[in-house]
Amino acid sequence: MSIEDNGVKEVSEITIGVIDRSELFKAGVRQKLSEQRGFRLLDCDPDGEPLRFIDANSVDVVLLDIDFPVSEGLELGREITQHYPNTRVIILSSYFHEEELFKALKTGAVAYIDKRTSTEDLVGVIRRASRGEYPINDCVFANPAIADRVIRQFQEIASMGLVQEKVAAPLTHREIQILSCIANGGTNKQVAHMLGISEQTIKNHVSAILRKLNANDRAHAVALAIRNQWVTVYEK
Repeated sequence: MSIEDNGVKEVSEITIGVIDRSELFKAGVRQKLSEQRGFRLLDCDPDGEPLRFIDANSVDVVLLDIDFPVSEGLELGREITQHYPNTRVIILSSYFHEEELFKALKTGAVAYIDKRTSTEDLVGVIRRASRGEYPINDCVFANPAIADRVIRQFQEIASMGLVQEKVAAPLTHREIQILSCIANGGTNKQVAHMLGISEQTIKNHVSAILRKLNANDRAHAVALAIRNQWVTVYEK
């Protein structure tokens, strides 16, 4: 494994577990992904022992169909993220809508996508998830009502000092990038240079991060991010 300048982890091979009852759907996923370099594909029936399957095969990314029914799929997603926090869960749904997106966020899933998505988009989401990103935030911040709901929930829980239910970070992809760089020791000037943007832009993003997280300062924001596994601090 190696680390890019922006603090995001690269992996050489991605083990992908496809958890779905439909053999037809699993065959379709295999067809979509079989020619992708660095992908190792494994199938799992949700009626079997998916947690043991993930543990035995060191699964990096799970493609989880939640149409069996939705409540069972979401609960399985929650169990996976709780037992295997390093395994990234991508939820696949035939009924893409706001309420289900919010529930997917609360399971700790890193992405929520339509089962009819293109091969190119699916591959992109898998690679981003494996690098520690949260593609689900793209859906959240494209929907102002959901974004506001996520941020308000996070701030309410944080202000009460409670242990929050695991959810994706209420931050944009760029804000996660910047916070990751800061967590790994980067100054505003260094982060600006690494990301190719101005130091003032970094300061603006940091202000937005502090506001969204109800954080007192950069150190507090980093502590929240590490505790919730939004960023990783790498050994020097």
